[in-house]
Amino acid sequence: MARQEGRATARVPALIVHGGAGADPAEGRAELREGVRVAAAAGWGVLAGGGSAVDAVEAAVRVLEDHPGFNAGRGSVLTSAGTVETDASIMEGDRLSCGAVAAVAGVANPVTLARRVMETGRVVLLAGDGARRFALATGVPECDPASLITERQLARWRERTQAAEPVRGTVGAVALDRAGTVAAATSTGGTAGKLPGRVGDSALIGCGTYADSSLGGVSCTGSGEAIIRVVLARRALDFLKEADDAAYAARVAVDLLVEEGRGDGGLILIDWRGHIGHATSTPLMPVAWMFPALAEPCIAF
Repeated sequence: MARQEGRATARVPALIVHGGAGADPAEGRAELREGVRVAAAAGWGVLAGGGSAVDAVEAAVRVLEDHPGFNAGRGSVLTSAGTVETDASIMEGDRLSCGAVAAVAGVANPVTLARRVMETGRVVLLAGDGARRFALATGVPECDPASLITERQLARWRERTQAAEPVRGTVGAVALDRAGTVAAATSTGGTAGKLPGRVGDSALIGCGTYADSSLGGVSCTGSGEAIIRVVLARRALDFLKEADDAAYAARVAVDLLVEEGRGDGGLILIDWRGHIGHATSTPLMPVAWMFPALAEPCIAF
């Protein structure tokens, strides 16, 4: 399928969000359901008002970054040093414009910083202190890094319970707007107890995030190293191109992650017509989506 340039055909908008693939918590499922519902509603509000897919995925992911129950922004897991370092990326599928940040401290909404990187048009990925200084230069608010640490994550770090109690990782959103533009965004605190400076799939275009308006968009979650090994987001769109079935492409991509990537996780996907797909190999992945026909976000666990 050739890339579509100068599309004139209006599309029916659609949006899907995820709250991370991982273990099924003993408690707190209602909090997760409400979190993805609010995020989907925020993104849908942008699309319903005629806004862009990029604006929609940024709005949805910011809600999840601000929610202490998800592993992104405030609520991120801690590194082995007891600090928060976040990764995020965003991509617009018309021109394959993209931006990403990695190992960032002191930024509450790294998805917005990733968008600022994308808008420069000069660079795709900034990391560490360079990303922090870019945030200051472009007006992205800096925050006290300690303000991103929740009591829940601090207790897990102190007790070293991460291995016994896996934490959901990574949040994300994919949207199709009325103009036919597809966008995707992903944000994460990474892996609990990770080495400072470790960068996962969420900051890597093609691995954790990808969007091409002639095909669709993807946001991934799970074992970052496994997702990187199989370049999961881009591969999912390859499966979509072959089968022209969003649900099938999502399932086959997760099978690839498990069998060849040797890890667990999941993904959400929207194709160029607004059809959605989602799949996971883990016990739980909170997902919510919206179409014009729905009065409220539809939620699946």
